[in-house]
Formats: sequence, structure tokens, C-alpha cells
Amino acid sequence: MSKLPIIITLILALFSFPVERKTTNPKDVANNKFGLYIYSVKEYADLASQLTNSNGGDWGYVLVPYAVYDYDFGKWDQFFRKLNTNHLIPIIQLWDLRNDKETYEASKFLDSLPWPTTNHYVSVYNEVNDARFWNEAVDPKNYAHVLDETINVFKARNPQFFMMNGAFNASARTGGNFLDEEQFLIQMNKEKPGIFKKLDGWASHPYPQPNFSGAVLATGRDSIRAYEWELNLLKTHFDVTDLPVFITETGWAHLEGETIDNTFYGSDKTALFIRQAYEEVWLKDSRVIAVTPFTVRYNHPEDHFNWIDKNGKPYPQFWEIQKIAKVAGRPTLSPWFALLPNIEGYVKSLFLKIGQTT
Repeated sequence: MSKLPIIITLILALFSFPVERKTTNPKDVANNKFGLYIYSVKEYADLASQLTNSNGGDWGYVLVPYAVYDYDFGKWDQFFRKLNTNHLIPIIQLWDLRNDKETYEASKFLDSLPWPTTNHYVSVYNEVNDARFWNEAVDPKNYAHVLDETINVFKARNPQFFMMNGAFNASARTGGNFLDEEQFLIQMNKEKPGIFKKLDGWASHPYPQPNFSGAVLATGRDSIRAYEWELNLLKTHFDVTDLPVFITETGWAHLEGETIDNTFYGSDKTALFIRQAYEEVWLKDSRVIAVTPFTVRYNHPEDHFNWIDKNGKPYPQFWEIQKIAKVAGRPTLSPWFALLPNIEGYVKSLFLKIGQTT
């Protein structure tokens, strides 16, 4: 008697099993805070895994920018499966919104991807208090509406979307293309009262200023602890407390790059800075869930933040962070990937067998 009907029945039963869809608090499980800002390139996922899951680590994080009009399922499906294979938790940072329809389409597309964990982390755009990153305009009222609508649309699509603000430029003061973050937040809440109470987590870009070269143990809005200043703003102005923090950009610039910039420290010294930052600040702070420094590799002039050079050779900071002892993260995995991590292989094999018996 053929076993295929039994196999088919078991697979159908597996996929019809009711699963409660909701976000979970990442503070409630063992968590590996280490991460890296990458792009939807499979080789970068390999590199990020070698960094974040080294020395006892498992299930580190990657920040991945996503243009909300990119619906290339083949590319993103393969990339997400690569993240699952490499035990990496994606934080998707939305970017380049052109019209309102794209929010709905992006939610539908992202929900179709094979997320490795039940929490689907999404940061809603990037440094919008800088006009360069928001349609050449500083517009807190508009962003408040966009953030509100994006949260509503994504949550309606799937409650497992874990929604965060787009991280702000905390060190920017009002003038030119910038609006001070405190004023930006106040104007947002005036336009959409209670907007910050709708967030699941807080995305932050705490860079070491001035000149991306500040002291490791400095405090305040111009430091790698700028998220503390932001959390205080949320508590003081909007009575919002206890949001888990995701540091989606940070890092020291090094003098090495396509051209030498002697206003920055050398890569050997910045490597020690980033290691000290992890060991003496972020790892000790229970509010911080993930730290994904900028960036695996970018073009000049931002190449002074790169973790690998143009030839793919890691800078010293890669090796320094790789050596740090890490935690084996235990996130709540998506049910089908927890049970059948190569589900597409099972399905292809099943239909191949069916074809051979007919």
C-alpha cells in the first residue's frame, strides 16, 4: 500500500493546525544581541552569521533595508531561507515610500515571506527628522500619519509584525535640513495623539559624536547611549515606558577607505572601541535587544563605516567582535520552520514521488 496518502494527510494536518498569531516579548527568552547591518545578499548573510553566531552565539540579528515597491519574491524568498539556515533574525527597515498604496502592497509581500521567527521585526523608515531621508522635507505631521497607517496596515495583515519607529538622528539640532528630535516627536504626537503607545519596540541610532569618533563611555544624546535620552523623552512627554530597544545603526568611522580620512581613528583603535561598547554598555543593558552596527559594506564616502573592505577582507572590528563570548539565542521560531526547516524540499520530493506513481 502506498504511503503517499498518509504523508499528504500529515502535511495537510500540519498546516491546518491552529497557531495563535501575536508578537512575543524578546526580553522573555535567551537573546543574542549581536548583529550587523547588511543587505539582501546571501553572501552577506553568511558573513553576518560568522560574526554574530560565533563563540557560543546563536540567532543573532541583521538589519536589512527594504524598498517598499520591491516585490521580487524569488530574491527575497531565497534570502529569507538563507537567514533561516544561518540562524539570523531579520529586522526589516522600510525605505523609499512613494505613494500610500505601497504600504498595503509591502505588508502583503513581506507577510508572504518565510520569516524564521514569529516576531516579524519592522522599522518604519529611517532618520525622518533629516530631510534627505524623507522626500527632501522635514515633516513630522506627515510622518506621524505614515507611521500610524503603516502600523495599522501591517498589524491588520498579521499581528506578528513587531512594529517600530524609524530611528531618528538623535544628535541633530534644528537648522537647515534637520529638526531636533524632541520637537519632532512632540509635533508627531500632537498630530496623532498616542502614536508612540502603538509601538512594540524603539529603534535607535546612537552614534558616538562628534564626528562618529566620540568616547565609548560618554552619555547623552550625542553618545552610544542616546537611546537613554530618547526613552526619557518618551516617558516624560508621552507616558510611554518599557519599550525594548533595537539599535539599528551605530559605530565608529575608521580612517581606512577608498581615501584616507585622518579625522577618524584607525581601524585597530575603532575595533577596540566597538568591543568596549558591547562589553561595557550594550550587553549590560537589559533594555537593549539587538545591536546592528552600520554597515557590512557601502560605497565611498560611507565606506569608513565598513566591516569589510572592497576585496571582502574584514576590518579588525570584525575579529574583535567575533571573539566575544555570546549567548545562544532562543527566539520563538515560526512553527513550520521549527518543525520542517526545509519544507520546500519536502514538498518538491512529495510531488516528485506522486508524479512517479501516476
